[in-house]
This record gives sequence, C-alpha cells and structure tokens, in this order.
Amino acid sequence: MEVALEDNNLMEKVLPPDEQEIDVELEAKEKKYLRGEGANLESLKDKKLKTQLASREKLYGKSAKAAAKIEKWLLPASAGYLETEGLEKTWRIKQTDIAKEVDLLSSKNQYDIVLPDFGPYKLDFTASGRHMLAGGRKGHLALVDMMNMNLIKEIHVRETVRDVAFLHNDQFFAAAQKKYSYIYARDGTELHCLKERGPVARLRFLKNHFLLASINKIGQLHYQDVTYGDMVASIRTGKGRTDVMEVNPYNGVVALGHSGGTVTMWKPTSQAPLVQMQCHPGPVSAVAFHPNGHLMATSGKERKVKIWDLRKFEEVQPIHGFHAKTLSFSQKGLLAAGTGSFVQVLGDSSGGGGGYSRYMSHSMVKGYQVEKVMFRPYEDVLGIGHSMGWSSVLIPGSGEPNFDSWVANPFETSKQRREKEVHLLLDKLPPETIMLDPSKIGAMRPSRRKERPTRGEIEVEKEVAIEAAKSVEMKKKTKGRNKPSKRTKKKKELVENAKKTFPELEHSNIAGKKRRIGEDAAAELPASLKRFARKN
Repeated sequence: MEVALEDNNLMEKVLPPDEQEIDVELEAKEKKYLRGEGANLESLKDKKLKTQLASREKLYGKSAKAAAKIEKWLLPASAGYLETEGLEKTWRIKQTDIAKEVDLLSSKNQYDIVLPDFGPYKLDFTASGRHMLAGGRKGHLALVDMMNMNLIKEIHVRETVRDVAFLHNDQFFAAAQKKYSYIYARDGTELHCLKERGPVARLRFLKNHFLLASINKIGQLHYQDVTYGDMVASIRTGKGRTDVMEVNPYNGVVALGHSGGTVTMWKPTSQAPLVQMQCHPGPVSAVAFHPNGHLMATSGKERKVKIWDLRKFEEVQPIHGFHAKTLSFSQKGLLAAGTGSFVQVLGDSSGGGGGYSRYMSHSMVKGYQVEKVMFRPYEDVLGIGHSMGWSSVLIPGSGEPNFDSWVANPFETSKQRREKEVHLLLDKLPPETIMLDPSKIGAMRPSRRKERPTRGEIEVEKEVAIEAAKSVEMKKKTKGRNKPSKRTKKKKELVENAKKTFPELEHSNIAGKKRRIGEDAAAELPASLKRFARKN
C-alpha cells in the first residue's frame, strides 16, 4: 500500500509537456519582476524582524507571479524591432526593403497622399490610433479611418489653417484658422467659433482635464473647458510670439519654446511659469515629451537636439549634426525628427534616455518639406505631413503591441464610445490638479504654523508704516480743494488707516487694560467679598 501511494504522488507531480513548458516560461518571466535576491532570513536573530521580512518577501513573490501571468495571458504580443547581422546598419534599411518582408496588412500602411495645392499638412491621431485628422495650410480638412483607409469627411474652409487637434474622441475636432479657432463635428458641421483667443498658432487638447489649450500670435496662452465652454485661464507669457507648443502626457503641463532659447512650462492656475529652462543659445524649433513624462527632447536652430531629464531638469544627452523642425516620441520611446525632406528616427539603446542613436532614416522626394511627424498609437507607423500632402512609413518597434480596451480601443462600437464618453466626463480632473508632480495629489500637506511676531516687532512695523503715511506727498488740487485744513485731515486719515493694519497690538492693549481694571477692582473689594474675587 505504501509503494502504491508513493507512485500516485509521483504521477500527480509529473505534468504534461505543454504545461511543463508553460511553467518554465512563467518562471523566466517571474524572475524579471522579482526585486533582486531575497533577504537572508536564517542569519537574523530578531524574530519580529524575521517575521516581517518573511511576509514581505512572500508578498513580493505573489506580485511577481501575478505580473508574469498578466504578461503571459493578457499581453500576448511583443514589440518588434529591426535587427541586423554583421556589419549591416538598421538606418540603411529602406522602406522598399521592409515592404518586401512584412505581411499584407502592414504593407497597406505604406502610402503617399499627394495634394500639392493645399499643403503643407498638419496631422493628429486619436488616442486609439483608429482615426487621423489632416489639415492643409490652404484650408483643406480631412478625417480618415486608418483601419480600412476610408475618407470619412472632407471639407474646405477657404482660409488659412495653422493647426488641427482632435478633442476627446473622433466625433469632434478643432482647427486654428486665419482669424479664429473653430470646433467641428465628425460630419463637418461647425459647432463653435472661439473668438476670445484671437489668431491661434498652435492647438493642443488635455484629454484628462477636457481643456483646449492654445497659444496665439501675440504670445497669450489660453485654456478653455470644452464641457461647458468657459475660459479657464488667459495667461500673458511675456516671451513674444511662438509656434512651439507641446503637452506633457504625464502631468498635463504645457511647454512652450521661445525665440530666446528658453522652454517654459505652464499650468492654468498660475500666471507665472512653473519652470523656465535655458535649453538652447538660439530659438527653440521643436519640443516633444516621452510617454512616461520624465524625458523631454528639444531642438534648436544651432543644429542640435537635446534630451532632458525632467526629474532633475538636467541635460542627459546632446545629439549633434542636424536641425529638427518637428519632433515626436513613440509609445516605445523612439524619437522621430523631421527637417527639410529628411526624417530620422532615433532609438534608445540604454533604456534610460541617455543612449539615443540613429535607428532608421527616410528620405522624401526631393523638394518635399516636412511640416509635422507623428507616430500612430498602437501601430508601427509614422505619419509625415509635408508640403505636398502626407505620407505613412513603417517603423518597426515604435508602437505598443497590446492595447487596453478600457483606455483606447481601436475596435470600439458606438455604444462603447458613448459609455466611455460618460466615464471620461465623470473622471474629469479639475485644472488645479495640473502640477509638475501629480503624485502629490491626495497626499497630506505638512502643517506650517506661523510664528506670531513679538510685541516689539509689531511696534517697529507700526512706526515704520506711520512714518511712511506721514511722508506721502499730497497731490496739488484745484483752488478750494487744496486748503491746509483738508491736507491735514487727509494725512490724519492716512495715519489712522496705517494704524488699523495692526489690530493685534490694539487688542492686546485692551486685554491688558481689562486685566488691570479687574485686578484694581479686586483690590478695592471689602474683606467680606474678597473670597468671591477672581484668582490669578
């Protein structure tokens, strides 16, 4: 019987080959999420500390197993990447070479739309990457479904279009036109004319706060809430005209690049910049933010691109040799830079933001001038808006391979879209939550008790205020209103107003007087009533 039981236990431990492979794969993924080697519990003598560390190590092991299972079952696709052999270089591989190796669906993402009469074009994608909005400088607006390459709507506004931006979904978009900014519906219907902003140079939408941010020709930054239409903030930057504007996806802070080489960061609840960085010796031509919000790329006219760490506000890496008119980060951290008729994509070999080097390059037809580059979310595609239309090229490894249907679903139905819109409105963040470090939201603010000034300090301040009031020069007024009596009366009023700003001293004097009066009254009481007097 004992031998039979042992055989049964061995049979239970032996797993089928498929399950054994899964277990090995899960163990390999689990090691990736473990926080280094565990503590040596046997060498500890303190029982309490030993118990605490054992429970913590157990918790870390559980979280690593959960993360490994999520990666295995919920994130089945992995990001691709160009790999070369021997002396080959990835940046020498052309789009024609990639087109021969990819599948049919991916090859459809390589195309050129030639519209020479309406360019140059600005581009914008929805958060899911399903729809693209193209705006030509000559007034052409086009909304395209990128999944099946259908033109949803095409309108011509017959005036200059400087920038375009989607709002919270593909149903609404904004266009910065010659005199005012306009909001249009998906079918091309004009919904709103935003006259308070003036001639707008750049538009950006803050999706978590439902704010439409814009910078106009005279350097005024405006924030408008699109849910109820009110202007949340109107800020004079004081740095002159600029057409370089970008939003940090991590905290909602707006960055502006100026002609003096500075980059300023703003929030709607402050009239002064949160940060002012001297990034370049000359004008700033482009700014872009990494999806994690901790890295910023800037380009200057001195033919240099710089990578900045926003946690320390320090330069991480300078990239010499080319001037970028437009910059864009992909979801996986690739950096695209466009200038003239040439687009260059940089990849980070270190993973920390300090090892960007040439990854891919793409030359447009001679004479095409690149206006805007932008990566399409959840696809290995780079959209390029240029003077002759717009183009799409394949950049392996640029897009996130697994999408979260609760965050951005390229296949969402109209019912799902309506439900998501309601949830977004319920989860809308107020403008006060825009700050450099959003982790402070919900944290306790440390109490700071004001130290009350001493009696002597109050008296000195009061004397200084009275002297300042006495030394005020009175304006010379017309005959009859400049009498010495009136001037004296006015000076007395100024002195009295200066005294009123120090009420604490007056109250303390009154309290002292009351106390002294009470003490004197207690001293004058007859002997029979002294036992009822208040004792100190």
